[in-house]
Amino acid sequence: MGLGAVDLVSLWTVPAERMKAGKEHRVPLSEPVMALLRDLYEVRQGEPVFPGAIKGKGLSNMALLMALRRQGRGNLTAHGFRSTFRDWVAEQTNFPSEVAEMALAHTVGDKVEAAYRRGDLFEKRRQLAEAWGAFCSQPAGGNVVALRPGA
Repeated sequence: MGLGAVDLVSLWTVPAERMKAGKEHRVPLSEPVMALLRDLYEVRQGEPVFPGAIKGKGLSNMALLMALRRQGRGNLTAHGFRSTFRDWVAEQTNFPSEVAEMALAHTVGDKVEAAYRRGDLFEKRRQLAEAWGAFCSQPAGGNVVALRPGA
């Protein structure tokens, strides 16, 4: 099947049972992510996009942590990537804090605010995802630290 026939949706829905808060989480996928998924779709048809160690299964929740350890970067954590995103939003963009927190699936506000907040700021989170995708797609600058020593 050629790329012309691929109709991927730029939305990833995480089921409630996979979320810490027990609530479904919709994740807008940026154009750089969609480009990667289109490329992988051509190669991985019928298989998980990101295959794990067991044939036919996707990556485990420990895959990133183990990859960091294998690269000699046991001092880094998967959660650190989320923290990096949050710092970037606060320091490099004008997106409101609530948008960043919802992008990370954090609870926003207290119980009263939560009772009145019906939306999930999806369109604003889509704009944030595009900005993050553009940022991550930039060529590396002088202050980039390699994950793998000697890389």
